[in-house]
Amino acid sequence: MDNLAKHLLQRLMRRIPASMLKSTLDKWGRLTAEKRKSLDFTQSKWTITQELVALYVTENPNQGMWHTFQLLDPEDDAHSVELMQFKEQFKSHLSELKRNVSVKIKKHTDEAVWIRVAWGDGLSRPNHLKATYVVHYLQTPYVFVNALSSKNKPLLLQALTLSTKHQQIKAANLSGQKLTALRDLLMRQYQQVFPTKYPSPLPEKLRIEKVQAEASASRHRMAGETFGDGMLPALQSAFFQLETKFKDPTNEAMTQRDEPFICSVKFSSSNLLESLRHCASSGIASTPVTPLLSSIPLKGRNYFVITDNVPTA
Repeated sequence: MDNLAKHLLQRLMRRIPASMLKSTLDKWGRLTAEKRKSLDFTQSKWTITQELVALYVTENPNQGMWHTFQLLDPEDDAHSVELMQFKEQFKSHLSELKRNVSVKIKKHTDEAVWIRVAWGDGLSRPNHLKATYVVHYLQTPYVFVNALSSKNKPLLLQALTLSTKHQQIKAANLSGQKLTALRDLLMRQYQQVFPTKYPSPLPEKLRIEKVQAEASASRHRMAGETFGDGMLPALQSAFFQLETKFKDPTNEAMTQRDEPFICSVKFSSSNLLESLRHCASSGIASTPVTPLLSSIPLKGRNYFVITDNVPTA
C-alpha cells in the first residue's frame, strides 16, 4: 500500500462514524471473518487504521521493495530461541537504542514472525503509516526487511542480532518486490527437480534434423542442470556491476588512474529465472549457462560485483 492509499484510507476512516465502523467493514467484504475478529473496535479510529494497514501488508507481501539480511556467528543457544523470548529481547534491545519507537510482533501460520516497527523522531510520536516491516523465521539465519531508512538501519540490525543470539548480520545481496520469491530462493523452498534422463530424439531420416534434435535435447539438459525442471521463484530482477581498471601500455595517464571504470547491467522480467531457463533451452542464449547467471539460483543472490578476476559481494 503506497502513501497515497494510506492517506485515502485515513480520510475515509475519519468520515465513517465510530458506531458504523464495524458494519461498514463487514459490508466492504475485503476482510475475512478471522481478520475482522482480530480488530478491537473499542479502540480509536486512528489505531484501527494502523491495524488495517498492517493487515494489508501482511496479506499482500509481494509489494514494495524487500531486502534480505543474513545472521552470522550464532551463539551456542541460538537454535533454542523461542517466540516469547525473541519478542521480549527484541523490544528490550530496540527500546534501549531508541526511545520513541513502537513494536508489534506476531507469528503467522507459515511460522513467519512479522515485526512492525513504527519510528518516532524527536518529540513526534511513532508514525505507524510509515512503519518498517520485518519477516524472520526463527532458527534460520535469514531476515527480510521492507521500508527501512538508512538512519534506523543500524538500530534495527543490532536489535535483531542480539535478540536472535548472533554475533553479526550482513546484507545477503538479494532484493525484490516479491517476498515469497526471495524467501523460496534463499531458503530453498521451491521444488528443485534436477532430471537425470532426457528423452533421446527419435531417429531422423535427414541428418540435419537429427543434429537439430540432438542440439535441442542438449540445450534442455544443460538448462535443467542449472535451473531444474520445477517451478521457480518469481524473482523479478538481477544486477551485475563490473569494475575494471584501464589497461593499455600506450596510455600511461589512463593506466595509472586509481578509480576503476564501472559498468552496470540489470536484467528484469516478471519471472527472471524462468526467462533465463527458457532462453537457454530454446537456444536464445548459449549453453552451458554462464556462471554469472547460474550463480543466481545457486548462491541465492541477485546482486553481484565483478572486479578484475575477483568476484565480490
